[in-house]
Amino acid sequence: MKLTWGHGVIFALLSFMIFIVGMIILFPMGKQNAEMITDNYYEEELVYQDVIDAKNRADTLREKPEVSILPRGINISFPEEINNENTKFEFFLYRTNDKNLDIKKTFSLSEQNTYRIPNEILVSGSYTLKLMWKKDKKNYQRDYKVLWK
Repeated sequence: MKLTWGHGVIFALLSFMIFIVGMIILFPMGKQNAEMITDNYYEEELVYQDVIDAKNRADTLREKPEVSILPRGINISFPEEINNENTKFEFFLYRTNDKNLDIKKTFSLSEQNTYRIPNEILVSGSYTLKLMWKKDKKNYQRDYKVLWK
């Protein structure tokens, strides 16, 4: 049997159709969880300028809070000028792939100006730690990438 240009066209179309059907079947298998970050996305977007201002204010500090990963948990250390007097602290530990693992909490510093997020409440994976505090009626915020193993 001799192959003509018509056979080539049919072969090309069949190959293309098999490729498309394969992509339709295989693509959903690799799909990751695509939850919205927050249910109130549009309302929070309207006040995002406040977050930008808080981050800029925190960037201008001479000494910034430090985050360290320890076997006992995530340790947050604040400079001496930031303490429990006139300051309210809050953190949001955001898990990108599962909102059920998100942790949001207000806290007070110890005498050493530190706070530890205990390892008992952490699950292995990647987090974004949003550290927020309000001192003298001014908001501050720093974000840190955290990989808990």
